[in-house]
Amino acid sequence: MRIGKQDQAQTAIATSDAESITVRGLDLCDDLIGQIDFTDYFWLLVIGERPTTAQRKMLDACLVAIAEHGLVPSVQAARMTLAAGPDAWQGAMAAGLLGMGSVVAGSSEVSGRYLAEVMSKAEADGTDLETAAIASLEDLKAHRQKVPGLGHPQHSGGDPRADKLLEIADELGVSGKYIETLRILAKHAPGIINRPLPINVSGAIPAVILDAGWPLEALKAVPLVARSAGLAAHLFEESVRSIGFIMSHKADQAISYDGLAQADTSKSA
Repeated sequence: MRIGKQDQAQTAIATSDAESITVRGLDLCDDLIGQIDFTDYFWLLVIGERPTTAQRKMLDACLVAIAEHGLVPSVQAARMTLAAGPDAWQGAMAAGLLGMGSVVAGSSEVSGRYLAEVMSKAEADGTDLETAAIASLEDLKAHRQKVPGLGHPQHSGGDPRADKLLEIADELGVSGKYIETLRILAKHAPGIINRPLPINVSGAIPAVILDAGWPLEALKAVPLVARSAGLAAHLFEESVRSIGFIMSHKADQAISYDGLAQADTSKSA
């Protein structure tokens, strides 16, 4: 049974024959292995062309900024999965990656799409970015929704990772409309929402990497690849110094039961 479109049966990423392997038009062995670093290769694989120096440095900075974030739920899920199945690194890694949703790590994609939405609204309405940003913030407040990319429970005075990424973007000369939009939102959000809302790392990452030329449709790939490195560190540590069952036990102690009590049948006639 055919499902979906049946045309465009091609790929532009890689092919091979008996003598060679071609990736994005380059010979894997002669042009890539030992000749290109992984950040360049990541960019080449996704976009189809090598990054400029500024693009590579910006992607590098984003990957480093988001790779490790402590024992967040996705990391705990990965470590406990490995504790239960020590031979299943792939399953534990998958558990960690599957836990990257709209709240942790995957929030970068949500923020990036929100910035694009504000920019599109300004263009569609024929207004400037500031007018569109203010209208969007007021709409979020009216619907009691959070502002994607702004606010942090710990770094209420400003997320140092976000500040550093934006500083690097300015230095590299990649700052453009996405960063401008983010900064306008950060300027007006505290007054409209009535609480501190600094730019967080999930807002800075999409702004800087999209301005550098990364495609919006592939935005989630950046935190996924970055967090894979952090998960690898946690899984290696888990394999030699396990805390998975300790975390499980602590969770059991921390969470109390508030469901129905068993019926007391001892007094029944």
